[in-house]
Amino acid sequence: MDNKQERELHKHAKELINQLSVVLRTSQIHDANNIALVSSMSRLVAMLNTFIEQEKIITLELRGEFFYINEYRIRYSLEYLLNFDFLIREFKKRELGSVSFKNQIKSEDMKALIRACIAASFSQEPFEALEEKMADVRTISVGRLQKVVEEDSYDVRKMVKKTYFNAVSFTQGVMNKMKSGEKVNIKKAKRVVESMVDQILEEEQMLLGMTAIKDYDEYTYHHSVNVSILSVALGQRLGLNRRMLTELGMVALFHDLGKMEIPNEVLNKPTNFTDDEWKIIRKHPVWGLKAVLKLKKFDDLTIKSAIVAFEHHMNFDLSGYPKVRKPLELELYSRIVSLSDQYDAMTSARVYSRTPMSPDKALSIMMERAGTQLDPLLFKFFTNMVGIYPIGTLVMLDTKELGLVCESNQVFPARPRVMVIVDSKGNRIKGSTVDLTEKNEQEVFLRSISKTMDPNKYKINLAEYLL
Repeated sequence: MDNKQERELHKHAKELINQLSVVLRTSQIHDANNIALVSSMSRLVAMLNTFIEQEKIITLELRGEFFYINEYRIRYSLEYLLNFDFLIREFKKRELGSVSFKNQIKSEDMKALIRACIAASFSQEPFEALEEKMADVRTISVGRLQKVVEEDSYDVRKMVKKTYFNAVSFTQGVMNKMKSGEKVNIKKAKRVVESMVDQILEEEQMLLGMTAIKDYDEYTYHHSVNVSILSVALGQRLGLNRRMLTELGMVALFHDLGKMEIPNEVLNKPTNFTDDEWKIIRKHPVWGLKAVLKLKKFDDLTIKSAIVAFEHHMNFDLSGYPKVRKPLELELYSRIVSLSDQYDAMTSARVYSRTPMSPDKALSIMMERAGTQLDPLLFKFFTNMVGIYPIGTLVMLDTKELGLVCESNQVFPARPRVMVIVDSKGNRIKGSTVDLTEKNEQEVFLRSISKTMDPNKYKINLAEYLL
């Protein structure tokens, strides 16, 4: 294949992946006879058949975070980024690794594939359900997702927990070393953040779920890691590349280093701060800047880390602190970290306030701040990421069951996946996960959220269910 043919293949492949994403997304919103769905499906079938005439067989395969068509890796382009991202998640949700198309595809064949995809999303064994429903379709075949993981790493949740607590332990070690004047290993910090970036790209929902587990005894360390995870996840939504995500994760991890200088009797005070104590607290961005500059040689990452440590409380409209003499435009990383910092701080228990704010309440306050204290555009991406009901939210369902939100839904934000922990009779049960988009035969939703609840009132320990 010469360069021109390869360029043509990439162009058609990107359009094909984008169109498949459009059809799948549309089918989740509209019924099969909707004009928008019928139109987009006809276009997809026409594209496929043109492609098949050239290549005979078209195999779309997901490997890691990339799609391949007939063994050619398809590069992401900005215009299709969101649809590529959506389709990757949909493939993973169904454990679907590949779809092969051959001969001439008919509209009925494509409808069968879409119907099978939707049905499989509600199954406990999604790929088996998908494969069974496609058994009679001769022109389309499906393959299971092949995960490239080490032999001892099949327990994904175990890997995610290990990564999270490694990061917390490392952050604690960094702060202790800096307090005692010891040298800090920046290369190790980079490896810790790279692990988090890898898992956010692979298992974003699971790692985001870890940020819902708060520990007020070690608040500062958990907070630093949570802000790093939330920032990287937001950066991914913005389309930042892996290098930039690692950079963002690093600057976020070190954003609160200045708190090392705050006396423990102030930092761990069990009651509200006095005015004088607030004056001390408000010095930590400047102290953070100085601490970062002492970390290592004067390179690009050090400068960016110092800027974020200095700017993360300045607010979008510069109404925060520290005050500067001349107006400035906050760096992108600072605006991202500021959002993550505020959200995690509000939803965490502190020594002086052991009752954290519920995630949905925190988001409603942040919504009021969007445009003034917070970057409004970034806030939209943030709410899209965590959902209307963020992971860890305790919800009452209309079936009188109590459940914990364990996975957000990008297409239907009000209908996340929920782990039911109390049945309709008030009995604690071993959590089983339900999808709130699931409907009965009359097309009526089986469950809907009635309201959010305070887990502290019910003495529910989120870690018991989310770890």
